[in-house]
Amino acid sequence: MKRYTDLVADALTRVTEIMPWDLGKRLAAGDAPVLLDVREPAEFAALHIPGSINVPRGVVEQSCEWDFDETVPLLANGRELEIVVICRSGYRSALVADVMQQMGYTSVVSLKTGVRGWNDFEQPLQDGDGKPVDADAADELLVSHLHPEQHKPGTSL
Repeated sequence: MKRYTDLVADALTRVTEIMPWDLGKRLAAGDAPVLLDVREPAEFAALHIPGSINVPRGVVEQSCEWDFDETVPLLANGRELEIVVICRSGYRSALVADVMQQMGYTSVVSLKTGVRGWNDFEQPLQDGDGKPVDADAADELLVSHLHPEQHKPGTSL
């Protein structure tokens, strides 16, 4: 049986990752790929990389195809576009990049360390209203908030 981390590790055997500082250099140089944030809408509204679009992981496949309620024309018509897939930590984005490659996208990569790494590199983030999000505030929003029942049984907290 495979676990979540096994699925991510498997996807990463086929997916290229880009580091936050390399993406930052590309954006600063005006070389802007499509920034595809696959986190949930509430996560995206709290903070995201400026210029990114939000397509939650659960609807990515339909968003990449025509004739669905979730169709995103930029994606459905953009299998040749350069796309950087983004999530909080780089796990969901690796899975999505893998699926998109299977769907024929030729230049899709995953942002290694995700928005957390982007923030650690002190790159700009904004909220859903386009207002800048301070790095310390972003740290608070990006930390995991596990409840006791979400921990593996038998592990100490």
